[in-house]
This record gives sequence, C-alpha cells and structure tokens, in this order.
Amino acid sequence: MTLPRYFALVPAAGVGARIGGSIPKQYISIVGKTMLRHVLDTFSDTAAITHTFVVVSAEDGYINEAMAEAPDNHSNITVLRVGGPTRQLSVLNGLHAAREWIADDDWVLVHDAARPGLNSGLVDRLIQTLKDDEVGGLLAMPVVDTLKRMDESGHVQHTVAREHLWAAQTPQMFRYGLLKKALERAAPVTDEAGAIEALGLRPKLVTGHACNFKVTLPEDVSLAELYLKGLV
Repeated sequence: MTLPRYFALVPAAGVGARIGGSIPKQYISIVGKTMLRHVLDTFSDTAAITHTFVVVSAEDGYINEAMAEAPDNHSNITVLRVGGPTRQLSVLNGLHAAREWIADDDWVLVHDAARPGLNSGLVDRLIQTLKDDEVGGLLAMPVVDTLKRMDESGHVQHTVAREHLWAAQTPQMFRYGLLKKALERAAPVTDEAGAIEALGLRPKLVTGHACNFKVTLPEDVSLAELYLKGLV
C-alpha cells in the first residue's frame, strides 16, 4: 500500500488592500525576505512536505524575483499562475492545476502567504496530529479576549461567550479528493475548513501559536519582524 504524501499549497493571488502600499502584501520584505519567501522556505525545510505549490495571478509581476531570492530552493516548489479573484477560487484552481502530481488520498496543507511566522515545528505538529484522522483539520488558537457583538449604531449589542471559541489559523490540512469536492460544492467560504464543514464533516482543531498570525494591517509588519527575529 502506498503511504499518503503531504503537499503544501500557498494561495498568493491577493492584493492585500488593507495593508496599503504599492505592492501586494505577500511581497513585503521582512527580515531580509518577502513574506511569501519565508512561507515557502518553511515548507522546503520541512522533511515531511513532498512538494509546494504557490498559486499566483496570471498577471503577477513579482513572483519571479521572489523565487530568485533562494535559487537553490526551487526544485521542490512549483508556481501555478491560475489565481482567482477569491481565496476559494485560487485554492480550487491550484488543486486542479496540481492534479497530475497529487493523488486523492494525499494530504494538502493550505497556508496563507501572509502568515510568515509559520515554522517547521507547527507543520510537523499538524501532520502528526492529523495523519490518521478521517477528516483533517487546522491550526487554531483558543480565543482569550472577551468578545462583543456590535449593533448597527456601533454600540455593544451583547457579549459573546468565548468558551469553546477558537481563532482559525493555517495550514488547514485535508485530503486532496475531499478538499477539491468540498470547494467545488461550497457556497463562498473564507477558509477550507468552512467548505469541509458544509459537507457535514467536523475538522479537528490543532493548537497553533501566536507567531503564526496573519499580517493584515501596517503595524502587523513590525510584530512579524519581532517574531521572525526571535525577540518575542
């Protein structure tokens, strides 16, 4: 029997409008490398990952320079210029484009290009926890803040109980065949787990780490730099 393999898929077709700037945020340099390059290097340095696919738009004018940052690391990375207008479509297009390399029972780890703090330890934790799981799952963090729901006037409508609430991170890891089916059938979703849930399945939550946060606002760049330098 052939053992399942593990592939990384990084959707990187977004423009990162909330962070501002003149270039898509995945190409912002932090500690000497673009955010995307930090992510790709982490997967390249993780022994369990067979290959990494990065999905960019057909018009992307930055990816070649980003890949040239580490020319010795190209053999296990493939750029797919099939990105769509949404994350869901970019991931689905990437899955279709990578079909010839990946079997239905192989695992796919989908990770945000704007989470440069991911490390091999977190990837290995996710794989070891989920490798025998029937569904798959995702890195996530328990919510520790008190949550308020806002009304239309900007006032507190009520407090939301935080017990059993988790903030989703990535990678989100599911078998190729299941993930492709889920994304093809799902109404618009913001992450892969949501598409799996729409099939009536229950992804497993695996504890992540604060370093793996998503860079969204300009001030997040400085925090990511501290994590990547090992200062927090």
